[in-house]
Amino acid sequence: MSDHEVAPVLRIKGRVLVGPDEVRDGLWAVDGRITYERPPGADDAVTLSGWVLPGLVDAHCHVGLGHQGPVDAATSEKQALTDREAGTLLIRDAGSPSDTRWTDEREDLPKIIRAGRHIARTRRYIRGFAHEIEPGDLVAYVAQEARRGDGWVKLVGDWIDRDAGDLTACWPRGEVEAAIAEAHRLGARVTAHCFAEDALRDLVEAGIDCVEHATGLTEDTIPLFAERGVAIVPTLVNIATFPALAAGGEARFPRWSAHMRRLHDARYDTVRAAYDAGIPVFTGTDAGGSLAHGLIAEEVAELVKAGIPPLDALSATAWGARRWLGRPVLEEGAPADLVMYDEDPRADVRVLASPRRVVLNGRVRG
Repeated sequence: MSDHEVAPVLRIKGRVLVGPDEVRDGLWAVDGRITYERPPGADDAVTLSGWVLPGLVDAHCHVGLGHQGPVDAATSEKQALTDREAGTLLIRDAGSPSDTRWTDEREDLPKIIRAGRHIARTRRYIRGFAHEIEPGDLVAYVAQEARRGDGWVKLVGDWIDRDAGDLTACWPRGEVEAAIAEAHRLGARVTAHCFAEDALRDLVEAGIDCVEHATGLTEDTIPLFAERGVAIVPTLVNIATFPALAAGGEARFPRWSAHMRRLHDARYDTVRAAYDAGIPVFTGTDAGGSLAHGLIAEEVAELVKAGIPPLDALSATAWGARRWLGRPVLEEGAPADLVMYDEDPRADVRVLASPRRVVLNGRVRG
């Protein structure tokens, strides 16, 4: 049977986690969509049992990106399938130089919300990843990527400045304000890569919607993020690589290396302080480039290790993340995108590392 033929009727028995505190005894998947009413053909349904979550969200992932830039379709497919096997069925692709629109035609691959290609300052990012431009072109490139993306644009807010020997902000305040205003006019939200402290206030006061990594949050900027409702995606599985990066660059850039170590050492305290202040926190692995795909369970566990309560860490990849991205959860008529487990993931988020079944568009995919 091809993906475009009618999917079989599925009966999902067990405990369906419709929300953090709402549990139902089962659901049905008919023609790829969820229903809680017994459908025609129920007697011939395929029955699955377990604890059920909506398909997990990786809100910082890069399908189509490899160590040296864009990758071919076969590699992109493998990346997406690896995420699917881990239970990630919705991806916010936080910047990719590859055109992955073809995946939208594949009902067996995770759904992708694209942010276009990274927009970086000239020679201030990883070679081959981004549009590298000067501030005078920022508004035009933001408009271009807003039109190419799915409601998001991705800036590189800071990076190592070789002359300064450390991380510094990439964009002047005025250009950032104009660029974010243009993205919003076009209906897109804006996020930015930021490791350090210096760029954060200007970005938030300019109206940014989200910051990736956000390791540079301080007691001065955390209240500002909370007041403006700016979300963060900490990517702690990526931040774990900082010591190795620092060691590799210490000979040439000792200030940068020391800075990266400080950011790494404070990472859990920073995330917990952000959460305690009411800043929305969501899961992202930064897969692609140098990190493997399929790490979403590890990222949720890292949020718990940082001190976020397990139920809220779970929401950061499930109900809360989907609502933040404007996508449905396990509601009547929604796409039947769900993951099943042998045990209650609310009791122990480590359960996420072992999906029992993955159902995407009403078909059992794993």
